Amino acid sequence: MDPSGEPGQNKDSLLLERLELSLRASSEGLWDWSLDDGSIYYSPRVLELLEAGDETDAPNVFLPPHGAIHEDDLEMFGRVVARALEPHGPDTLAIDAKVRTVMAEPRWLRIRGTIVRDSHGRVARIAGSMIDISLRKRAEAQVEEERFLLRQLIDHIPVQVYFKDRESRFVLANQGMAEWMGLEHPDQLLGKHDRDFFLDQHSGEAQEDENRIMATDEPVTEKLEHETWQEGTDETWVLTSKFPWKDRNGKLKGTFGVSNDVTELVKTRQEAVVMAKELQQRNQAYEEELQLAREIQQALAGGGFPKIAAKDGSSLALGSRYIPISGLAGDFFEVIPISPGQAGMLICDVMGHGVRAALVVAMLRGLLEKQRGQAADPGLFLRGLNDGLSSILERAGTTMFATAFYAVADLEEGTLRYSCAGHPAPIAIGPDGIRQLADVRAEKGPALGLIRGAAYPTNELPLHSVDRLVMFTDGVLEAESRSGEPFFEKRLMEIVGKHAADPLDTLLDSILATVLEFSETMQFDDDVCLLAMEPHKAAVGV
Repeated sequence: MDPSGEPGQNKDSLLLERLELSLRASSEGLWDWSLDDGSIYYSPRVLELLEAGDETDAPNVFLPPHGAIHEDDLEMFGRVVARALEPHGPDTLAIDAKVRTVMAEPRWLRIRGTIVRDSHGRVARIAGSMIDISLRKRAEAQVEEERFLLRQLIDHIPVQVYFKDRESRFVLANQGMAEWMGLEHPDQLLGKHDRDFFLDQHSGEAQEDENRIMATDEPVTEKLEHETWQEGTDETWVLTSKFPWKDRNGKLKGTFGVSNDVTELVKTRQEAVVMAKELQQRNQAYEEELQLAREIQQALAGGGFPKIAAKDGSSLALGSRYIPISGLAGDFFEVIPISPGQAGMLICDVMGHGVRAALVVAMLRGLLEKQRGQAADPGLFLRGLNDGLSSILERAGTTMFATAFYAVADLEEGTLRYSCAGHPAPIAIGPDGIRQLADVRAEKGPALGLIRGAAYPTNELPLHSVDRLVMFTDGVLEAESRSGEPFFEKRLMEIVGKHAADPLDTLLDSILATVLEFSETMQFDDDVCLLAMEPHKAAVGV
C-alpha cells in the first residue's frame, strides 16, 4: 500500500505508464468516440497520422462524408462503419484504409476498435487504435507486381508448364497447359490428376515417373510421351522433362515439368534417329528457357571448363570469376565446345536484378542451346539469341534487354572471331601491346532483345596476336571511389598489363582485389562476371 493509503491509484498509474510505453514502441495511437455526446478523442500519435495540429483541427473520420478518407476507400469505409453502428451489430470494428495527406502518396492506416453497446444493442461508444501500415502495404503491392510479371511470362511462353503435389495433383499450370487439356483457364486444372484426362496406359506411366523422381531426387529429361486421351481425342506426343519440386528449405513438395507438343514432328518423321535428334534440339531450347523455378532458387555459378585442344597439341586455358550481389543475378557466362580445337565464349549482362532478370537469363540459356548449330559464327549466333529473346518479350509485352560479347577461338585455323551486342569492350594483350576489342561503333550491334532482326558484325584476328583475352561485365567498371569516380576501362587495362606474366587465376584475383580496394564501400554494387582465355602453343617435341 502507498503512503496515501490508495493502492489502486499506484496500480492504475503503472498500468497507464505501461500502456503509454507499449504504444510508443509500436507507433500506435488511441482514439475514443462517444456517440452519446458526439465527442471524439485522438491521442497525439493519431493527430500526427491525420496531419492535424490538435483535436480541434482533427475531423471525426467516422462521420459522413468521411472527408479524411481517400476516395479509393471511401465507399468501403462508409459501409464498414455503417455496419458497426447497426443495432445488435458486430462487437469490433476493423478497417484498413488510406487517408489523405499533403504528400504525393496517401497513408495507409490500420484502424481497430471495440464497440460498446447499451442494453438495447445501440452503440454508445467505440474505442480503439490506429497505426501506419503504409510500408507493409507498399511491400505487398511490390510482391503482387512481381507475381503478376512472373505469371505473364509463364502464360506467354509457348510450352506447357505445371507443378504437381506429392499425390500428382495439379497445383499450378500455365495457360498453355490448360488449353492443352481442353480447359479455358488454369484454375480449372487445380486438384485434378492425369487420370482425369488420359487412359491408364499414359496416366499410370506418368504417375510412376513422378513417384520415382520424388523417391530418388533424379529428374526425367527429354522423354517422349505418347498421350492417349479418354475422350477419343487423336493421339498426341509431347517431349517432357520433369524435376523434383522443393521449397526454399529443401523440403520435397512434389514435381514440376515442362512439356512441348511434338505431335506433328512424330507423325511426319519416318526415321527414328532423325526424329529423336530434332526433338532433342527443340525441347532442349524450350526446357532451358522455362526452368523458372530452378533458375530462381539457385544462384548461377560457373563449373569446370571443357577441354579444348587441337591435334597439334595446342590448347586453350580458361578462367572465370562470378560474384552475384543477390540470389537472382543477371550476369552469366558460357563456354561452348564446338570441336576439339574450337570453342565459343559468351559473357552476358541482363538489365536489372531480381525475378525479371533471372527469368531473362533462363530464357537466354534456353535460346543458347537452340543456337548451338550456329556457334561457330559469332554474328549469326548473337542474331539468333536476339531474335529469340525479342520474340518472347514482345509476346509477354515486356521491355528488357541484355548486353553480350561472343568470341570463337579456333586453334586449328589460328583465328579469333568475335561479335558484340552493346557489351563493354573486352581487353586483349599480345605482342603489339594492350587494346580493347569491339570498342568502335562499326564493330558492335545493339543489345539483345531490343530490335528483332538486328545485325551483328563478325570481326576476326589472328590468334597469335592475342596472348590473353579478358571479358567482363559492367559491375567491374561501375565500382566508385570515395570521390564518386568510376573504375573505368583504363585502370582495368593497367591491371591486365601489370599481371601479364602471372597465371590466369592470379590475374583474375588481382582484378577483383584491386576493384574492391578502389571502391569506397569495399564491396560490389552490381553483379560481377569475369571470363578470361589464353591460347597455349604445343610443347616442343610433342
